This record gives sequence, structure tokens and C-alpha cells, in this order.
Amino acid sequence: MKRNGCCWYAHSATDLPESQWQTLESHLKDVGELAADKASHFNAQELARIAGLLHDLGKYTEEFQQRLRGSKIKVDHSTHGALIAIKHCQNPVLGLLLAYCIAGHHAGLADRREGQNKWRITALDTRLKATLPQLHSDWQQEIQLSSQPNLAMQPCTTEKEIAFQFSVLGRMLYSCLVDADFLDTDAFYRKIDNQPQRNTQYLSLGELKARLDVYLNQPGFQSDQGINGIRKNILNTVKQRAELEPGLFSLNVPTGGGKTLSSLAFALDHAVRHGQRRVILVIPFTSIVEQNAQEWRKALGLDHDDANLLEHHSAFNTDAIQSDNPSSKDKLREAAENWESPIVVTTAVQFFESLFAHRSSRCRKLHNIANSVVILDEAQTLPTKLLRPCVAMIKELALNYRTSLVMCTATQPALEQEDGFENGLENVRELAPDPIQLHKSLERVMVEYIGERNDDQLVEELLQQEQVLCIVNNRRHARALYDRIKEAGGAAHLTTLMCAKHRSSKLAEIRQWLDDGKPVRLISTSLIEAGVDISLKTVYRAEAGLDSIAQAAGRCNRNKEWPIEESRVRVFKPDAEWSIPPEVEQFASAFKTVYRTHADNLLSIAAIQDYFKQVYWLKGKALDAKSILDCAFVDLNDPSSLDIGYDQMAQRFQMIESNMQPVIVPYCDGDNDSPSKVEQLLKDLEYREYAGGIARQLQGYLVQVPEQALNALRQYGAVRAIQPERFGDQFLVLDNASLYDQECGLSWDNPAYLDSETTVL
Repeated sequence: MKRNGCCWYAHSATDLPESQWQTLESHLKDVGELAADKASHFNAQELARIAGLLHDLGKYTEEFQQRLRGSKIKVDHSTHGALIAIKHCQNPVLGLLLAYCIAGHHAGLADRREGQNKWRITALDTRLKATLPQLHSDWQQEIQLSSQPNLAMQPCTTEKEIAFQFSVLGRMLYSCLVDADFLDTDAFYRKIDNQPQRNTQYLSLGELKARLDVYLNQPGFQSDQGINGIRKNILNTVKQRAELEPGLFSLNVPTGGGKTLSSLAFALDHAVRHGQRRVILVIPFTSIVEQNAQEWRKALGLDHDDANLLEHHSAFNTDAIQSDNPSSKDKLREAAENWESPIVVTTAVQFFESLFAHRSSRCRKLHNIANSVVILDEAQTLPTKLLRPCVAMIKELALNYRTSLVMCTATQPALEQEDGFENGLENVRELAPDPIQLHKSLERVMVEYIGERNDDQLVEELLQQEQVLCIVNNRRHARALYDRIKEAGGAAHLTTLMCAKHRSSKLAEIRQWLDDGKPVRLISTSLIEAGVDISLKTVYRAEAGLDSIAQAAGRCNRNKEWPIEESRVRVFKPDAEWSIPPEVEQFASAFKTVYRTHADNLLSIAAIQDYFKQVYWLKGKALDAKSILDCAFVDLNDPSSLDIGYDQMAQRFQMIESNMQPVIVPYCDGDNDSPSKVEQLLKDLEYREYAGGIARQLQGYLVQVPEQALNALRQYGAVRAIQPERFGDQFLVLDNASLYDQECGLSWDNPAYLDSETTVL
């Protein structure tokens, strides 16, 4: 018998009769089935179904039903389901994991207990002891829970490792739940608003593979001559090895060996062969996401806005966008991407921080990593302070989530147990043909250490070169060098103070100068090292780690245009005034140690392995500097002891710790971009209820600004927030275009001159 003959409702609809509201029974059952389907890719469908059936159980209360009718009283509608999950599951670990997910499906995954540190989300144990509205027994007639769920997981050996595995399983179940909840609720609101349902029609991986095969069968990729012949051999070998069973792989190919397309070819062949769902390319830096995504689009025959390839690297933080009702349409449509596209291109920050996150907007996509192929491009760039947690996550994805991970790099880090890395990777299979011989075949440069160079000496040497690249560790240093040579022919500058659209345009211009045989004297920060396709005869590199120097060498004689003996990478020690981070100094010290024993062949596999072993040995416990792996605990003799600090994990795992804020800049490329493109996007955003696709399109116009600089820009009225009442400070736009230079990007060093501008009439 329903209460008073009326239905229980999950969601209301303004100005519509209750008969058109979404019933609670249908919502819970639909979310349960959706969540189960998503969790089937890692054999946890019954657990996810229970989470879906119980997540809104607290809506079977009179108080919540009155809230749907306009009451302002806040009602905890999650904790009842968490309590029932614990009671239902005979396995206490599974009950607790479901409780974490259900209790946190709006607020976020919490810590188990209140600790000495004050975190942001109320602890699970506190929630479970709270006084709740009376739960009506009608739920037992409408919802039938499945039989006892099983735990199908290949465990590690130690309790600490197993506790970490449980933490990942909980986060993956949470991902299935919140994504299913978002999708079902969104579908309801779209229906009553007479809006079209979400488009979920994508090309199959088989269709994308066929497109790539046609592209790679062009004569340029099938040549047996010179470096193209080496690239062809690499491509053919990785495609043959796509037959190998899913798991861990490495692609150890020197720069210039065609890793970008070879890795895509392997991933598509491997995924089709083994029934995996998507390919995810993880790139170390936002600065080159657009370049790699465009190369893949071209190879796959996709337009820039084709939904089959999703670029997801936005710096916008949807967690910060507030809504009184977490199930509201506004909140739903601010939700982050859920990575349904068959091809996803993202950053290491987005990928790994999401895997250690605790908020629904970040975690929603995680289940779509399961049963996929993940390419970790430039794997050596993973931050050493987070290396152990990253390695643990890589191992777990391969072990229990049917994910194939390819560590793709020219300088393979020593992360395997056989390299001496504690709890390192095991059973990593190499995809490239004979890496040692490959490195010899692709030798193109001579690396030399030339000692100290002050700026006067450096500028003099740069001006003596017709085509030269100089890479330094400091943005101010790069700008100072550029300012000193900019009157010379071909002077150019690349920096993260330029937005991605600007950098792409500048690189296209520089490549044209090179093709035309014109002078090119390019000053850049390290952003150019990660896969930027450019080739110069001489490269200067400020002291850094050997991996950075090897990446710099990848911009020298990239296609063997010159003899090896004429192609030089010159490593120098810069002026003391140009300070570099202490960690970079440690890497530079390790490089000089390796230089003493491998001076004749610094880019050999042996030299690279010695370098990484030294770096990791020096770091020791600092490879998990924030003790993230200590945030999960279980005593296997007492499974109810499971204690996961999800809130702590998320706050400790930050790949970029500096407090940076994205600022939208009004960059416009008159040749390749509509003059009003960014202005039109910003105008549209002024009147939108949700950011959605506009936020995605604005990614190319962002510059990350440190807090101190942002305060200066605000003080002088140089930035403003768009719709702050709705979005807060999420969308800050540069209002003073004179601060954005077409050669050097955004400048905030001394905005005080703006004061005088305000007095000029």
C-alpha cells in the first residue's frame, strides 16, 4: 500500500502536475540497472546495482517529499541507503564500500573517521550515527535487493596493497553510481523540457581502426627509405604485438620514431582484438594536447568538433559551482565529461587526479577507463613525489579493471620491480622492435656539456646560429633572452603564458620559416620538449634531468636532415640569477653524475636507466611524499576495520600544487580563426544557464595565472568574472587586451602602469 494512495517521488517538475514527476521506484531501478551495466566491465555489476537501488532511499521520507513540494528544510536522503547496504552485505568490506558510495553520491567520498586534521566532508562514521527522518516501509515493497554480492578481485600480497585495492574499487563503484544517477536524472529533465536526449551514437573502434589503416597505407608511411623505413618497422611491429593479452606494455622509441601514430595503431588494433571500449591518450602537459589531438583527428578523418574524439583538459573546476539542489538541472549540466567517446585525449593531471579524487564531477568518468587502452605519453614526466601512488594505480588498473596501459616514451623510466623499484610494475611487455638497436639506428645528435654561460655569452652564441633553439627552466629567463635577440631575424618565443591557440599558431609560423630556409632563433621553456614536432640543427638546453635533455634532443635533427656530427645539443649552466626549482637542481645533479660515466653516449638506454635508478634511489620515501598510500588501511582478520581516507587522498594527491587560476584571454588569429570566435563564446556564456560545451571550446584560450599575479590583475581591474552569481570565479576573462602580447602572451609582472591609463581622458 502506497502512503495515502500517493506515489513516492524522486524528482519534481516545476509547473507540471505530480503525475508527471519522476517516481522514486523507477529512478532507483533505472539507476541500479545503469550502474550495473557500467560496472560489468570490471565484474562488479551486483555491487553497483545495489548502490543504485539504495542511493536515494532516504527519499522514502515525508520530509523529503515535502521538500519536493517547496519545503526549505534540508533532508539527508543518502545515509539511510548507506545503513541498509551495511546491513544487507554479509561481507563487511563490501557493505562499507557501498556505504561510502551511497552516503557520498552528492557530498563526495569522505574519510571513514574524523581525524586530527579538519577535512571538508563529514566523515562516514559520523554520518552513519546521525539522527535521520523516519524511513517509510514502502521501500521494501518497491525495491528488491539482489542476493549477496561477491568480490571478484585479484588481491595483492600485503594488507597495505589490498587496502589500496579496496579504495580503488570503492571509487570505481562510486563512478558507476554517480554517472548513472546523473544520466537518469538528466534524461527525465530533458523529457519534461521537450529537449532531445543525449546523443550516444559513436563510431565503433573497428570503424576508427579501418580509417587509420587507410591513412597509414599512404606511400609516405610505407617507404623503406631512411628514417621512414625505421618508422615503418616500428609501426608494423606494434601492430603485430596487438595480439598480446591485455595488461602492461612499454613503447620505448626514441624521439622521431613515430610514437604518436604507432601507439594509436597499437591501441585500436589491441582494443578491437580484445573487445575493449575506448582509447585514452594521456599527455603530460596541457600545452601539447591540442597538437596531439589534431594529429589523431587527421589520421582518423575526424573534424575538429567531432564527438568521437574528446579533448578533456579543462582547468575549470566544476566542484566549485554551487547549487542549492545537487540534483537540479543546473548541477547536472555543469557535470564534468564522463568519457563516453571512443577516443579521449586528456592530461596526466586530469587522468591521475581524477583517479584519486573524491567528488562526483571528477570521478564520474572513471568507470570508462575500465576495459580500455590507455597510452601514457612521456611516462617519465610523472612527478617523483607521487610516483609510488601512480605506479600502484597503474598496476591496479591492469590487474583488476582489464585496462591495457602503454608507457610510451623515448626515455623509459626504471619503474619495474626488476629495476629495483619497490612494489614496481611486473610483466611489462615491450612493443618496439629491439629497443637497444632502435636507439642506435635513430641516433641523430651529439650531446655535450659546455659548462657555464652567462646571458651575454649565450646571446652571442645564439646570434651566430641561423637556426637554433634555446630551452631554459624559467619563464622570466626565456622572456629576458627573447627581449635581447628579438631585433634579430627570426626571433621567436614560446611560453605557457600564451594560450594553446596562440602557441599552435606560433609553431605553425616557425615551421613555415624553417621550411622556407629563413633564420629561426627560438627561445622556449620546457613546454616544447613534450612531443612538439619541430626540428632545428642546434639546441641549447639549460641544465636539467637527463630525461629533459633527451626530450630537448628530440627537437634537434628530428628527421635526420643533417649529419650527426653537425647536430649539437649543448647543455649549459645558466646565470645564478635565474633560479630553478630545487627538484630540477636534483635532477641536474643526477644528470652530471651520469655524464661522467656515459659522456660518449648520453642518450643510450643504459645511460637512461642509470639516471632513473639514481633519481629514484635519491628520492626514497619521497616517492610518496604525502603518504597517500597510508590513507587506506585494513586488518584482514577484521574486515570491518577497513578505513579509507578518500577526502585526505584527494587533497594530498595534487600533481600541480601551486594555486593557479585559469584566465580566458582574447587571443585571435586572423588567418586561421574567426576574429570574433572567443568574443562570441564569452558573449554566449554571459547568458547561459550552464557552461557545458562552451567551457570545452574555451580550453584553447586559457592561461594559468598564479594567485599573486591574479590578485594584481584584479587590483587594477584587468580581469572580470562572467556570471559570478552562477559560476563564481570559474570564468575569469582578461578585460585589458593590452596585457596580452602577440609575441609573448600574458604579462602581469608590472600592471601598475594601468593606474596611469585610468587617468588619461
